Amino acid sequence: MKLGILSGYSGRNMDLGIEKIQAAEAMGYESVWTAEAYGSDAVTPAAWILANTKKMKVGTAIMQMPARTPACTAMTAMTLNQLSNGRFIVGLGASGPQVVEGWHGVAYGRPITRTREYIEILRMIMAREGKAEYEGYHYNLPYNGEDGTGLGKPLKSILQADTSIPIYTASITNTGLATSAELADGVFPVWMNPDRYDVFEPSISKGLQKADKTLMDFDIAPFVTCILGDDVDFCRAPIKANMALYIGGMGARDKNFYNDYAKALGYEDAAVKIQDLYLAGKKDEAAAAVPDELVDATHLVGPKEKIVERLQAWKAAGDKGHVGNMLIGAGQPEALELVASEML
Repeated sequence: MKLGILSGYSGRNMDLGIEKIQAAEAMGYESVWTAEAYGSDAVTPAAWILANTKKMKVGTAIMQMPARTPACTAMTAMTLNQLSNGRFIVGLGASGPQVVEGWHGVAYGRPITRTREYIEILRMIMAREGKAEYEGYHYNLPYNGEDGTGLGKPLKSILQADTSIPIYTASITNTGLATSAELADGVFPVWMNPDRYDVFEPSISKGLQKADKTLMDFDIAPFVTCILGDDVDFCRAPIKANMALYIGGMGARDKNFYNDYAKALGYEDAAVKIQDLYLAGKKDEAAAAVPDELVDATHLVGPKEKIVERLQAWKAAGDKGHVGNMLIGAGQPEALELVASEML
């Protein structure tokens, strides 16, 4: 089992907490992950962290694919990987239509198709075996649209080939998981119950089989929040608010992947109730409706003894190959220390 930490994206003012990241590096955490929504971007903090660490890998969880062309992402990844002596990881996601169309001003399109085309173009550019030429639904190299000049020509990266850069995607849907297992090196489930790999298994196995890969070739790296404290309800509260946002408000009533995921984990009645409350504007009640059992199954909360006990399930999942990386979100240095002392 490997450990990483989530840096996330910033609020109004940038504060990476570089001292905490450096402390985590000293504890043995292997990676740190940046993010973006519609404020701070994921790449600039990644570059800053790479410059201020010595051995930690730095990944993006995630870069929004519609915000950048595949070629731009390939340029960024190859540049940062050279500058950091091979410590950069590409993490991609489709984001959502509200951000993609509202903020970036481009069509959301077909997220699975975009993921496939994006990764195929990335790998083609990074391999540098020929000039970059591609015909897809979202991307065409060279561009062949009616509004183009017709002057585009196939190009090959000036940088030397680099096929060592891992590519991860964010997904929890069946098709997304299968696509990730087929094309990528790893996947970020937004949360995961380490005892319920069966929820993912059919989709991941389908993708691995298509690519002639095994689970040993694929990293499952869930986000795990850790809040240490004697008052378990107090520790659960911020996680419940976050889960209510996703289960209740991330998408329309009939198209919310997180709501579907909560149902697949065995919380169908709760998922319906959370969504009803959230969409009615009752956010506090929606958060209260998130089951304690769901929080405890997917995150680490409460006193030291409770967290240590739950970590045994994560260890078992790691031994089975069901989890390769735990990406820990923790604001408390003592929480990071506790997880490291038990897992490394």
